[in-house]
Amino acid sequence: MDPLDVIKNLDEEGYTSFKVVEEAAFSEGSIPLKYKYLMAMVVDAVEGAVEGVKVLAVRAMENGATKEEVAEALRVAYYIGGAGAVYTSANALRDLLQE
Repeated sequence: MDPLDVIKNLDEEGYTSFKVVEEAAFSEGSIPLKYKYLMAMVVDAVEGAVEGVKVLAVRAMENGATKEEVAEALRVAYYIGGAGAVYTSANALRDLLQE
């Protein structure tokens, strides 16, 4: 299920517009997909979006990122966003990356 189904049902044109931009942002290009997902993950960590961090970390790893790359990217989130980004990241990745 797409978490944006509620938006699609309310405003299909707006939803379609969003999906076009999403597809453009996360398409193959000069920047490899794993890095695009890591960048988006950092933004979500700074913004406090736990589910976003979780989904984007998984997508980054599906596209070749390592757990170490995820961790390093989240250091950048900490530098930019402070302790809140660390707690957001910990909540998002607790089950995903713990060994």
